[in-house]
Amino acid sequence: MKLMIRRTDKGLSGYVPKKDLEEPIVETERETLWGGWVKLKNGWVFDLPEMAADTRLPITVNARKRGGDE
Repeated sequence: MKLMIRRTDKGLSGYVPKKDLEEPIVETERETLWGGWVKLKNGWVFDLPEMAADTRLPITVNARKRGGDE
């Protein structure tokens, strides 16, 4: 599933175009994001691909949603 990650004045935000949903990222597995998971405020958890730690934001990636249906 496509996930756009961007930095806002309140922190990181995730946008899911397929669902027209934007939520703050409230928890991350890794400080550098890449290769770990992120959790959106609505409870959805996405596994992110491995990328360089200095990857610039905003960026759209193919992330895998954990649990449940899309």
